[in-house]
Amino acid sequence: MTEEKWDLEIAPQRSLFDIPWKDIWRYRDLLMLFVRRDFISQFKQTILGPTWFFIQPILTTVVFMVVFTGIAKIPTDGVPPVLFYLSGLVGWNYFADCLTKTSNTFIGNANIFGKVYFPRIVVPISIVLSNLMRFGVQFILFLGVWLYYLITTDQIFVTIYILLVPIAIINIGLIGLGLGMIVSSLTTKYRDLIFLISFGVQLLMYATPVIYPLSEAQGKILLIIKANPLTPLIESFRIGFMGQGVVEWNLWIYSIVFMFITLALGTIIFNKVEKDFMDTV
Repeated sequence: MTEEKWDLEIAPQRSLFDIPWKDIWRYRDLLMLFVRRDFISQFKQTILGPTWFFIQPILTTVVFMVVFTGIAKIPTDGVPPVLFYLSGLVGWNYFADCLTKTSNTFIGNANIFGKVYFPRIVVPISIVLSNLMRFGVQFILFLGVWLYYLITTDQIFVTIYILLVPIAIINIGLIGLGLGMIVSSLTTKYRDLIFLISFGVQLLMYATPVIYPLSEAQGKILLIIKANPLTPLIESFRIGFMGQGVVEWNLWIYSIVFMFITLALGTIIFNKVEKDFMDTV
């Protein structure tokens, strides 16, 4: 009797740390479809469409300038306030979007997961990639403002540390992916985390040097901020593009190690939960 050969064999994962790279590549068209869906759905049935990707950081920057520069008198270390806040917002928005949207992976896609097979990890990866496109749009806005000040003033200057920015972007996305997979796996049983994560992200922004320079933090507050793995990543934008601040390599090593640990832990928990999450969602 000849052994039957199958085009696709669905079997339980043998390892919790197993990432189905072959299946992800095989379903790359579906991955791109999810990326397109996530990107388009953000401005579908809106009047201004993709323009909102520009409007949101502009309005937020204006509010920050009025509240933190105008009222609170928080300095920006000689950097034009509009450029200072934009440099922090583009990186922070990318992290916040990756975390909050991937944290809803299982609950938001339960209907699809229950009907058809594909590597479940494709969904959170597609969210990170679609948010990268949104980041690219906002980064273009930042570059436009940056070029204006670079040409018209002598307040900013480019340093070689601008080469760290692509690494920072990748690190931000992977930290958001790892944390998002952890939260998404836990929300299958504990729905309260959905509300906690949206509130927690807002608080975390104040522990990240988005609205203030790192030089303004002192004592225990400074230790808390440096314990945030996003700190050196956000600071890299200002160090590279504006020459403000100093690269602290120990914080960079800490951030990269944190990223790998978070991504590994997120993958383990995600793989474990995906086996029986339909029984709890």
